[in-house]
Order: sequence, then structure tokens, then C-alpha cells
Amino acid sequence: MVASDKVSGGTPWSLTAAARADENRPVASDPAPVVIRPESPDDHDAIRRLVAAAFQSEAEAELVDRIRASGEYVPEMALVAEADGEIVGHVMISHALIRNADGERRIVMLAPLAVLPECQGRGTGSALVRSSVGVAEQRGEPLVVVEGSPTYYGRLGFEHSLAHGIEIHLEDWAPPEAAQVIRLASFDPNDQTLRGKVVYPAAFDGME
Repeated sequence: MVASDKVSGGTPWSLTAAARADENRPVASDPAPVVIRPESPDDHDAIRRLVAAAFQSEAEAELVDRIRASGEYVPEMALVAEADGEIVGHVMISHALIRNADGERRIVMLAPLAVLPECQGRGTGSALVRSSVGVAEQRGEPLVVVEGSPTYYGRLGFEHSLAHGIEIHLEDWAPPEAAQVIRLASFDPNDQTLRGKVVYPAAFDGME
């Protein structure tokens, strides 16, 4: 796997911004039931439109395409939320590295997370996070890292990563607590290979 230490512009923090609206928006009345399932090739165009709409930018939609085309892509951890036959949310957990003086180890990270603006405030983002983390746990992953709102992700079980020896690059304007991790069933606190600096894959290069 080709990886790079460079993460420009604090991008992974912004890659969860679309979901933070779930914290503050009023809940819509009688929303359609949402089904969470793995993405399929037939969903790709709808996902691209969704992600671009959620972030008001094509850059994040292109990031999804790059992750999907890379060796870091894990199909069963790329999920969509579907309501009334429409894709209303999307999340990806894919591979990254954690690096320390003794070497590197493959881990997984959550990014990006997107919900259609008109469907935010219904808990769809939270459902996507819980479902994707559940798949990671079923796969035996020891942890999932993320950059994002400590309030939003904290209530979903994420913690400040530095408390567990995991360093995630943040821009100066981001709060230190934006570097987060959720420890899963197979996490071993004595495993030194799970301590170090998170290295983002090449798919994230050039994100601003």
C-alpha cells in the first residue's frame, strides 16, 4: 500500500462536517425508514451526487472515487443509507497505516461521512457510523480512527486518540480532541504496534 505522511488543510476533520448537522437540526416528522447496506456499483453515481451535495464540493466526491479505486478500499465497510429507494447517506471506512519506530501496521479510518442536507437531523449519520464500526468489529479490526467533532463522535463511543498513544495530524485551528479513536473488542492495550502516528493513504493527497 502506498501511503503518504502529508495531509493538507486539515481535510479529514472537514470530511465529517456534513454529519455534524445531526447535532443541531430539528428532527423531521415521520421520516421514511432508513436501510443501511453495503454500497454496490449501481450506487456509485448516486453516491457521487450525494457527497458533492453534502459538502457543497466535488473534492470529497472525487476522494470517494479515489479510495474506491485504491488498495485501501474495503467494500463491506463502504455503506449507504437508503430511504424510499433513494441514497440519503454514505460512509467509508478504509485502510490507513499507523507508524512508529518499530515499523508500520495497517489499521482502518473513517472518512468521509455524508448525509443529504435535507435528510440531516434524523440520526442517519449516527446510524451509518454505528453500522460501519460494527462491520469493522466483525472483521476483527482492533480500532477505527477518525478526525471530527468530539461532541458528535464522542457520543458514538470515540475517545481522544492521544490517550491511547495514537497521534493524528491536525491543523492548528482544530481542537486536539478532534483526533479520535474507538477501541473495538480485539484491541489490546499492551500491543505496541497500535501506538504511533496515523499515516493517510495517497488517496487523501491534495485534499484542501
